Amino acid sequence: MANLYEKFGGTETIAAVVEEFYKRVLADDTINHFFKETDMKKQMRHQTAFVSFALGGPAYTGKSMEKAHEGMNLQPEHFDAVATHLAGALAHFNVSDEDINEVLATVGTLREAILYK
Repeated sequence: MANLYEKFGGTETIAAVVEEFYKRVLADDTINHFFKETDMKKQMRHQTAFVSFALGGPAYTGKSMEKAHEGMNLQPEHFDAVATHLAGALAHFNVSDEDINEVLATVGTLREAILYK
């Protein structure tokens, strides 16, 4: 059985989902300020690599989640907003509810590594 990375069509498809995800994130005033000084092209490349890895694709060689979010003091509402936008971006590409839930469960395992840093 294919993992989600293969099922979704690999890096190219995931890059499209990540682009849609950031459109949603940047339109959300509760979290868009975290990206004010961010090179979004670079951010999308990193996020595509990370999401690809999280879904069973190639190894991710970027910063740890703790290091990447250090000094941001992200709160549960920020994490939840990001998860909501990820689910919305996946739904935009007709990903099944079952697969969206699997992605969100995977992302949920990172909650403690990201919050309050």
